Amino acid sequence: MINLNAIESYLLIHGDCMEEMKKIPDGSIDLILCDPPYNLAKYSTGNMKFNWRSEINNDLAQWDLKELSPADFLDEFKRVLSPTGNIFIFTSYHMIGKWHEVFDKEFDTFQFMVWHKTNPVPNIRKSSFLNSCELIACMWNKGHTWNFSKQSEMHNFIEAPICMGQERLKSPKHPTQKPLKVLKHIIKIASNENDLVLDMFMGVGSTGAAALSLNRRFIGIEIDQEYYKASLKRLESFKSIKTSP
Repeated sequence: MINLNAIESYLLIHGDCMEEMKKIPDGSIDLILCDPPYNLAKYSTGNMKFNWRSEINNDLAQWDLKELSPADFLDEFKRVLSPTGNIFIFTSYHMIGKWHEVFDKEFDTFQFMVWHKTNPVPNIRKSSFLNSCELIACMWNKGHTWNFSKQSEMHNFIEAPICMGQERLKSPKHPTQKPLKVLKHIIKIASNENDLVLDMFMGVGSTGAAALSLNRRFIGIEIDQEYYKASLKRLESFKSIKTSP
């Protein structure tokens, strides 16, 4: 069992989240904020190549080939979430209904947010809509933390560009790295300072970087060795109490 008293800032774990979450004490997590695989493998058409520009990354990481169901997470999410806890899950259009079907009856409220990408990947062939919106499933316990001060802040819509520039890690390049602006917005409204934030699909540590910069504590779990090492390096400027081998 993880000793939460030893985590002054963050704990990074290399392993399978379905096993590692079992080591987290009951009712200890204030915010679950994660980006699980979208199960898009069957829709992928591969990278798009052009003779006049660099290819557009439309391919998928190996971890998206393993389909995960929202039902797989229900018991552990309910067990580890605190009475004042919130859950925010990045998801896709074809998965939002599945998250609702499983979680709506289990929590006080189920809603969703929309992240509008101001610079989505172009659709060169103009064959369909731009993929400019991403959905975030939101659910919480009745006494959940909610840090809004005025109505204008309470929209379930946020605009931000996809992760680019210096924020975007070049090596390893994670295909679904989320921008800090979106992550910080969620963390601010759904947790308090010193609260414990969990991301069991940590990737390259974006949720951790956002949480720690806002004076939250963080537990990150990542199964991919390369991404795990990248997270260790990215978060090394923050004080670490322990890392898992």
